[in-house]
Amino acid sequence: MVVPLLFTKIVFQGQIAREAAVTYVIHNIERLSIWVGRAFGWCILILTLSVAYEVFVRYVLNAPTLWAFDMMVQMYGALFLMAGPYALAQDTHVRADVLYRFLSVRWQARVDFILFIVFFFPGMFALVWFGWEIAMDSWRYKEVSWNSPARIQIYYFKTLIPLAGGLFILQGVAECMRCYLAIKTNQWLPRLEDTRETEDILKGQTTEVEGR
Repeated sequence: MVVPLLFTKIVFQGQIAREAAVTYVIHNIERLSIWVGRAFGWCILILTLSVAYEVFVRYVLNAPTLWAFDMMVQMYGALFLMAGPYALAQDTHVRADVLYRFLSVRWQARVDFILFIVFFFPGMFALVWFGWEIAMDSWRYKEVSWNSPARIQIYYFKTLIPLAGGLFILQGVAECMRCYLAIKTNQWLPRLEDTRETEDILKGQTTEVEGR
């Protein structure tokens, strides 16, 4: 009687240790995605200031800049690329969940896992593969922009294409690990919270008030 109980206890403790290790990896990957998203979020401020400056000098001083258009394109492109893994870590990508939300957590996790394997990873590996070729060609020719007379270098910007793909793959691994835990426990692992939409904050406050 003692041996089976001891064996069960060892197996249970081993399972807890594995789940704790998986959770540790997931949260560390999420921290990286959140940190990158926050860092590139400053592109919004640079973009806003450059647009405001261009509007002022163009329409007030009648002296438009040569570099503003390229600056805006590169800032927006960098933000769009590098905020993707952050949005995935925060589960804020658009989701068609008409039927999905009626499934149990285990089945939601199974569906997510299959979709990540079949669609997500092949697309992200393609982004890294072809993005790397594009970035290397751009560095080789020291490519510049032809959108304005400023001829701003854009090989720095194109380097972000494979980098974003790599971060997407890393975050995708964390999402698959999250699905694994959900299949085992029938509940989703809470995400590391960052900024939230105002409507989500108000919805949470309303739920708390109704709960009282």
